[in-house]
Parts: sequence; C-alpha cells; structure tokens
Amino acid sequence: MRIVEINAVPYGSTMKVMMGIYTIGKDANIDFLLGTGYSYHPIENLPNCYTCFSGFLSKSIHMMLSWITGREGGFSYFSTRSFIKQIKKFHPDVIHLHNLHGSYINIPTLFEFIKANNIPVVWTLHDCWAFTGHCSHFTMVHCDKWKTGCYECPQYNEYPCSLFDNSKKMYRLKQEWFTGVKNLTIVTPSEWLAGLVKQSFLEDYPVKVINNGIDLSVFKPTPSNFREEYGIPKGKFIVLGVAFGWGKRKGLDVFIELSKRLEQDKFQIVLVGTDEKVDKQLPKNIISIHRTQNQTELAEIYTAADLFVNPTREDNYPTVNMEAIACGTPVVTFDTGGSSECIDETCGCVVSCDDIEGLEVEIRKIYVNKPYTAEACLEQARQFERNCRFLEYVELYKTFDK
Repeated sequence: MRIVEINAVPYGSTMKVMMGIYTIGKDANIDFLLGTGYSYHPIENLPNCYTCFSGFLSKSIHMMLSWITGREGGFSYFSTRSFIKQIKKFHPDVIHLHNLHGSYINIPTLFEFIKANNIPVVWTLHDCWAFTGHCSHFTMVHCDKWKTGCYECPQYNEYPCSLFDNSKKMYRLKQEWFTGVKNLTIVTPSEWLAGLVKQSFLEDYPVKVINNGIDLSVFKPTPSNFREEYGIPKGKFIVLGVAFGWGKRKGLDVFIELSKRLEQDKFQIVLVGTDEKVDKQLPKNIISIHRTQNQTELAEIYTAADLFVNPTREDNYPTVNMEAIACGTPVVTFDTGGSSECIDETCGCVVSCDDIEGLEVEIRKIYVNKPYTAEACLEQARQFERNCRFLEYVELYKTFDK
C-alpha cells in the first residue's frame, strides 16, 4: 500500500503525528511519500521519502500575498504542481492531509487533482480552520457564523493574519474546494471537534475520532531533585501549568489570580514554557521555567507536581493533560474543547470555563483530601500510548485497500 502524507511544516505536534504514522506504517509494509512546506528552522534525521516541496521564496511570497488578499491557500501554484507530479509518479492508494493552512500549498490545485483522479483521502483536522472563513479557533470570541457562512470576522487580523476581512469569500471558496470529494474520511483527535464538523459544511463526510497519544516510555513517574533545585519545601503543594505560548488563551491570567488567592506558605505555582515577556507579568511568588532541556526533564517536573492545572480557554485535545496523568499527577481543567476527554473521576476533575472560584475550590479540595492516587492516574494513562493511536490510522488505511 502507498500513502502520501502532507503537512504544513516538518516540526511540531502535527509533524509528530505524521512521523508516528510513518514509523508504524513502515513496519506494516506501507510505502510513504511525506511532503511539507518550507521550514525556516533546520530539520535533521528525516527519512528519504520526505520532500520539502515549498521553497523559501515560494513560501515567503505566499505568506505576503495571503496577508494582502486574505486568501490563505490560494498561491504556491508552481511548487504545488511540481509536487503533484511526484504524487502521480508515486501512485498513492490514499492521500493523508494534515494542516493545509500555513502558506505553502495551492489548495484548489490539490483538490482538483484529488477529485479528478478519485483518490481516497484521510484528512486529520488538528483545529477548526477547514470549515471556517478564516480562523483556526473561535471559542474565545463566541462566534458561530461558521455554521451558516462567515462574514465580518472578528479575528481576520489574527492567524492566519490578513490585512482585511475576506472571510465571506474564503468561506465560499473552502466550501467549493473541500466538498465533492468522493471518498474522504475526516479524522479528529476529540469528540468535541467531531461534533463541530457535523455542524459544518463538511457534515456529509464520515468522521472518525482518533485521539492523540504520547510516548509512555518518556512520560512516566520520573523522580528528580526538582524541589531542592527550586527551593520548594517538601510539604508545599505544587500547582503546575505547562504551555507553549502563554497568554489569555492558555489561562495565564488565571494563574496570576490564583497566586493572589492561594496561601504562599501552602501552595507553590510553577509555570513551564514562559519567556521574558511573560515573566514581566508574573508576581514573584510564581516560579517561571522558560524551557526544558528535553522531554525527560519535563516528565520530572510533572512528577514533582502535586496537581496539574490547565485553565485553557481554547483547545482541541491537549497533550499536556495526558502527559501529567501519565507521570502520576492528577489534572484539573476548564471544560473547553476536548480538554476534559482524557480525564475521568479517578484522575482529575473539570471546572466550567472562566470559573476561577470553582477552580480554587477544587484545588483546595485536592490539597486537603488527596482523592486521586498516582496508581489511578497511571491506570488511566495506559490508553494514551501513541503507537496504539498511530496503528488506528494504519487500520483506517487498510479499509481503502479492498
């Protein structure tokens, strides 16, 4: 069997999914052609079947024209045609799409090719971009125009950033591009996102939920001298937050408020993934860790914490929740997107979004009663094994080979 996988960039969480599928699929005797857009970061150790089909100049021009016109995915024509020639020579049984936004591929040209050749497609949606007129998330702005037709977009100047609002036209174009594929299966990492797809113009396509997974050989209880290194007394209750891109969306303001409410002699808030800009906003009683050296160090921090708190206001199926649970640390999260889907009553609890008082109450309950054990968390974490999730994709591919 022959699979083409396409993603915006050769790094990040979406690329980890793509490469994980490749690794498991290769062991199942599947041949792959992996294509991404240009990366401004040096990337090493990619397989021979990988190609970067959008060069520096093509991507730069695409980004500029997308910003000027508000037409994301409407450029990079020649580099896309060149990659399609590679696809034709490869003769794929399935084309697997990941993120198409990112100013690297001419989307109408790609879908014209798919429709003309009746190639089966699997499309993993890592966000909501595919069925909106512009944005990748809309929860925080409480917008539901995407259900009937976007216009007057409140986020047109945010990613993918454009100079003016072209959401009405882009909604119509996406509807034209993405419908009419004879054999397309949409995959979402969460039940939440699957539910949104069924309310969108993609509603006629079958939707399969395949959760994201994590590497349980890395994210596991990992003892360390973390408390000693940061001068945290043994009896102090560590409340941990981890994010990459701290801001209101990830709940930075919530942790700042919690730092005012929780007694400093009992609780210690630790935030990972911060930077100098974030540091300027933080009170002195919050420990700020800019970057971990590797995933093992991150596992050590998860393990040292007594509770992981995720006050995210917009998310699909956050990996950080799984990572904390796999290290034996319970989770309290806002009920946002698919954030609560990996949590049950044995390993954490869920609070309504923006209910800081309710969040404080739960933190104090857990501090006093300690209702969750590391053993229960580890039992829950067994379902997070990433290779099992990647294998679900391989089994999905096989359904097209009949």
